Amino acid sequence: MSYLSPLLSLPGAVPAEAPDEGVAAHYGDLFREQRALADGTGFVDLSHRDVVTVSGSDRLSWLHLLLTQHVSELPPHQATEALVLSANGHIEHAVSLVDDGETTWMHTEPGGASGLVSYLESMKFFYRVEVADRGADFALVHLPAGSIAEVPEDAVVREVPYGRDVFLPRAQLEGFAEQHRPAIGVLAFEALRLEAHRPRLGRETDHRTIPHEIGLIGSAVHLQKGCYRGQETVARVHNLGRPPRRLVFLHLDGSEVHLPVHGDPVRLAADGVEGRPLGFVTSSARHHELGPIAMALIKRNVPVDAPLIAGPDATAAAQELVVEV
Repeated sequence: MSYLSPLLSLPGAVPAEAPDEGVAAHYGDLFREQRALADGTGFVDLSHRDVVTVSGSDRLSWLHLLLTQHVSELPPHQATEALVLSANGHIEHAVSLVDDGETTWMHTEPGGASGLVSYLESMKFFYRVEVADRGADFALVHLPAGSIAEVPEDAVVREVPYGRDVFLPRAQLEGFAEQHRPAIGVLAFEALRLEAHRPRLGRETDHRTIPHEIGLIGSAVHLQKGCYRGQETVARVHNLGRPPRRLVFLHLDGSEVHLPVHGDPVRLAADGVEGRPLGFVTSSARHHELGPIAMALIKRNVPVDAPLIAGPDATAAAQELVVEV
């Protein structure tokens, strides 16, 4: 049976759709929830996301060999992001991680733990590490920046510029919700994610995405570290060329009833709906201040000032750079 958060029983809860099934899309007032999140109040139920831990004395030096990020000397409680790449440099896994001094905690996309754990287990060899899927025991919740909410002593906190990710014992999820109202749905969280230009695995990526295309060099990929799978592609593109595509933020025409959705084609406005697709919409949302917004992955050589259209309704879209040309 697929996961269903106990917080879906809260008043007004409307279930989210893929890829966020199992938690609430909203609790009855999308824009109110966005404003609360932006103001630093409430919490977001992200308990559908997968949780993986790595323990053992070799954990950081071992992860350093496998991940794109420099983690061999990661201080306790310092948050970072990292990727697992294919041999060709394509993004396979994206993890948000923190080390508590004894264990490295990671959260990743719903359903992502199985493949990540399998890969990590295959690379253990003689290293003193233990890899575990902890999703049955721990649930992720997010507190926005500015929140003064206290967290349980047995929770693990990952502090980032836009708030705190809390790895909470799953048995405490309902009690946490009682103490930290209001609950905020994932649609509000997604709208603020798009506003901040933060890419998400499986939304802003496809099977051939490389880190340069979506702006992850620096934040999730360290260019001054030793060998890891896919490093050759990272170095070659960084030193000798430019990525074939680039992520853009789109301001959409607010007069359209329907938002373009993930996978919808993006075209030059001058070519109309019969024109050749230049890329695709990755995510879209209705923002409480900006109106309809989206991100898209398009060909690098598209002029930055070119008027675009997105989706079957040919919604007018203006670009804002996320990745430099």
